Amino acid sequence: MITIGQLAGYVGVSIKTIRVYHSKGLLPEPPRDASGYRRYGANDAVELIRIRTLAEAGVPLARIRDLRSATAEEFRQALGEIDDELTTRIRALRATQGRLRRLAAGEPAAPLPAGVGDHLERLARWGFTPRWVDLQRDLWLLVFVTHPDRATALFDDQAEILADPALRQLFLAYDHAYDLDAGDPSVEELARRIVAATRARYGPEELRELQTASEIPALIQGSVNASSPAWQRLDTLIRAQLGM
Repeated sequence: MITIGQLAGYVGVSIKTIRVYHSKGLLPEPPRDASGYRRYGANDAVELIRIRTLAEAGVPLARIRDLRSATAEEFRQALGEIDDELTTRIRALRATQGRLRRLAAGEPAAPLPAGVGDHLERLARWGFTPRWVDLQRDLWLLVFVTHPDRATALFDDQAEILADPALRQLFLAYDHAYDLDAGDPSVEELARRIVAATRARYGPEELRELQTASEIPALIQGSVNASSPAWQRLDTLIRAQLGM
């Protein structure tokens, strides 16, 4: 027979924890001996180890208390469910750890499909500014996370557009218009050229689908517009003329 302090030291919990377990009805309190001390036996140690193991697995104390009256089969089934829950949590934690490590390495927190990475490298080779490449990376991260069902089709469409040298020049002109004055006549002219190319490429139904799919890109574009009056005017002109 051992004291509460000895039991706590043996199992690896605090005396306060044992008293909480007593108060919650998880661990019965043994009677006091002639000296007024509570004495614990081997069964108490085994029960406390079981409670501690379940608590460390994230099982609520109320559920642990209910399991005290479970049959052997019910207890075994409950342990299987707890094990499955732990496996799910471990996978989620490993995914979070991976994102943290990518952040520490200066990489995006979410992985991009391999094709997007290759696309970003091509943008740099074609003469797009680092600012534009970063914008595209953020855009596709959001699209693949929020619209996974449409992301691949949208990405393939843009990749096909940029493979056309004439259309690519329009995007390059958009990129390099960043530092222009918003009132520069070339901004309005570029907007007209982009609208004409867009209408030539898409029919009315496809344009309506693009309008629906433009919500996420618009979020990024809106934040970027604040730093470039020329881009803000371009975006406003294009949307107005396309009815977006």
